[in-house]
Amino acid sequence: MIKVDQDKRKLQKKAATLVEALPYMRKYAGETFVIKYGGHAMGDPALAKQFAQDIVLLKQVGINPVIVHGGGPQIGQMLSRLSIETEFVDGLRVTCQSTVDIAEMVLGSIGKSIVADINDAGGRAIGLSGKDSSMVMATKMSRTKRDPDSNIEKVIDFGYVGEPTTVNPQIVEQCIQNGIIPVISPIAPGEDGHTYNINADTMAGGIAGALNARRFFLLTDVPGVLSKDKELLTELDHDDIEALVEDGTIYGGMMPKVETCLNAIDKGVKGAVILDGRVKHAMLLEIFTERGAGTLIRERD
Repeated sequence: MIKVDQDKRKLQKKAATLVEALPYMRKYAGETFVIKYGGHAMGDPALAKQFAQDIVLLKQVGINPVIVHGGGPQIGQMLSRLSIETEFVDGLRVTCQSTVDIAEMVLGSIGKSIVADINDAGGRAIGLSGKDSSMVMATKMSRTKRDPDSNIEKVIDFGYVGEPTTVNPQIVEQCIQNGIIPVISPIAPGEDGHTYNINADTMAGGIAGALNARRFFLLTDVPGVLSKDKELLTELDHDDIEALVEDGTIYGGMMPKVETCLNAIDKGVKGAVILDGRVKHAMLLEIFTERGAGTLIRERD
């Protein structure tokens, strides 16, 4: 009798979860969600399979997921195996011709793996890059840094590291119309004929803006934006973020993530979410529950 009661309570809990999710399914049906996928979640086979299942579920309830993936650690491992030295400046990999060729190869392999996981989970996915149908055009990244000795601004040459200048979402929109889930590698051509490796966060934000996505998800290895007391801040707007940057709450590695989200919103995305991709079903908890699971950054009121 006790076991029967326990089983009944488990089933009731599952039913209650579905009831809670129903209004959100209605709310987001037909909307496009762009998801930047990377970090430790992508490197864990079990989490990768679960991510694929979550993506297929989103598609089944009428949401159009678009995935942009990274691959920095995997590129680093391949460069190490080939005994190619890597230099980082301000957290960015200086990319020579050999490095960008390897990055394109490794990112293509990662994309195929994600596509296979989604297809195995019952979805229909296709691997793309910024090169396909000239989806993304890039320009060479330009940065300067002040020399502490001479106090002169010097140009940093990152090699074939690029920034997206234009995004044509037509091929992605065609995939969506045909029920196919696009899985996009952050590689793009430049007007100068060279191939550029683009930061996956930046690429995803640009694509989300071009698609006027309802949500842009940045899956990371942290829960979201935390207060000074290490409490999760569940919802922020531009003004909140400016204040948190000014008082030092947002700093370091969180800065570029927040800036990417704000840029996506400025380009037309309705809301951007930073959340921990290592948490089981983190996206589903964020989308289909009242409390959510990460930090939602939204437009100004």
